[in-house]
Amino acid sequence: MRRRSLLVAAATALLAAGCSGSGGTDAADAGSPVSGGSLTWAVETEPITLNPHQYAQAKARLLVWNTFEALLTHDDKGGYVPWLATGYQVSPDGLTYTFKLRTGVTFSDGTPFDAAAVKANTDLLLSDGYAPGVADVQLKNLKAVEVVDPATVRYRLARPDVLLLDFLSSPQGAIVSPKSLKEASNLKAGGPELAGTGPFVLDRYTPGQELHYKKNANYHERPAYLDEVTYRFLKESSVRVGALTSGQVQVIEGVPATDQAQITGNPALTLAKGLNSGSAYSYYFNVSHAPFDDIRVRQAFRDALDVDAVLNGVYRGTATRAWSVVGPTSPLYDKSLEGTYGNNAQRANATLDAAGWKQRDADGFRVKDGKRLTVRLVQSAPFVRDRRDILAQAVQAAVKQSAGIDLKVSVVDQGTATAALESGQYEVFDNSRADTDAGAALNLLLSSSGAINRLGIADKTVDGLLAEGQAESDPAARAKVYRQLQQKVVADEALIQPLYAPADQIAASKKVGGLGFEPTAGVPGSAYGVWLSK
Repeated sequence: MRRRSLLVAAATALLAAGCSGSGGTDAADAGSPVSGGSLTWAVETEPITLNPHQYAQAKARLLVWNTFEALLTHDDKGGYVPWLATGYQVSPDGLTYTFKLRTGVTFSDGTPFDAAAVKANTDLLLSDGYAPGVADVQLKNLKAVEVVDPATVRYRLARPDVLLLDFLSSPQGAIVSPKSLKEASNLKAGGPELAGTGPFVLDRYTPGQELHYKKNANYHERPAYLDEVTYRFLKESSVRVGALTSGQVQVIEGVPATDQAQITGNPALTLAKGLNSGSAYSYYFNVSHAPFDDIRVRQAFRDALDVDAVLNGVYRGTATRAWSVVGPTSPLYDKSLEGTYGNNAQRANATLDAAGWKQRDADGFRVKDGKRLTVRLVQSAPFVRDRRDILAQAVQAAVKQSAGIDLKVSVVDQGTATAALESGQYEVFDNSRADTDAGAALNLLLSSSGAINRLGIADKTVDGLLAEGQAESDPAARAKVYRQLQQKVVADEALIQPLYAPADQIAASKKVGGLGFEPTAGVPGSAYGVWLSK
């Protein structure tokens, strides 16, 4: 019990420090933590949902943890430590996980947190159509959740699965009041109707403008320092930076290289950066139809692209080049892929000639059997971050100039993008995920039944490696499995064009203390440990 208390205390210290395991802003000018005050924080992305079970945007993660909490969290080395749980035991065969829960904790709507609440959340996640991505990946091997007593819950698995703990520390694994789950008028959208156990309560949401949180006066740990936090949705980076420099807001996230000099050159402001975990930002080639059903065209696209040049042009040397679908901060990353492909225009052109794309039209694009070599990238506006639309334009120009490939780029609303993806009206799908365990991202993206498998593949070898990696608990053996997987999909099959490792930036007034990044995920932390000097 003493060890459990120490673990919980360590987790509390991390969260109170803004989860700054990946580095944070310098709090020296903000002095010691003080209570009180109202903070305004400008964010790049408006969430498409405020229900943590439906979480899909890395940029929304900092909002989730204001209101909701999970059974586990991460220490500064990426390990699991108890949070709403006080500890857990795993059976020798890896098929049973038994969690002891905190007592005396209530949701903000007054409902008690207990084992029945945990089971209600898990049962809902497993129900048809509610959160298929979670049910098919993190909970795919879950047989049952049992209430042993009010303070004990047991998870029974059909086979060993290391992603269970990742789920229990993730936004999707956050525990929502069962009462609010039943009574919410729009459950999947979430909002102020959903109650959590976190340090803040979401009490106002104005779509297109802002979210407002107030301190949870009945929080089970030390109360948040701030009385209230307002998150303003400011899509354009120049507008966010202008709001910060003019004093309209005290914190912003998402500061591209083009605007960073305004922060670093201002003695009243600070800037901090953190690399995200999970999968790299990549282009996924749809192999279900022409032209990317031909591996030669996929190889030629990658050879036609000088990734370093386009990244430097858009991000001015601040982007971290990606060579694999797995991000470089992950212990599963295969470093041997670096420098093994791409940036060879001569080879790209020879390959396309060999594939029958020998002719050029009046605009310089390659043609075969009277059809132009056109590939379509459809970007969903709510997921466009880090100037990815500008990056797409740079890629578009590069592959045309180098090899005569016609990349058509469109940025559309979420509904239009979803319709295009589901009907196969695309050849390139762009994505990155900030999962703390890259294995979760790979299951979603590469598995035959993956919720966002936009490659169009159904490969038994890939599925077998994903299953093996999900079941393997030895870190070295697991990394070996995922190296084989990366070699297959990146090197051997050329299914993916990795571009860069996503990163987040926080800029703030030096009067703000306690800002930082989540350990492992590398995204901005919640406002729990943030204070405003007086």
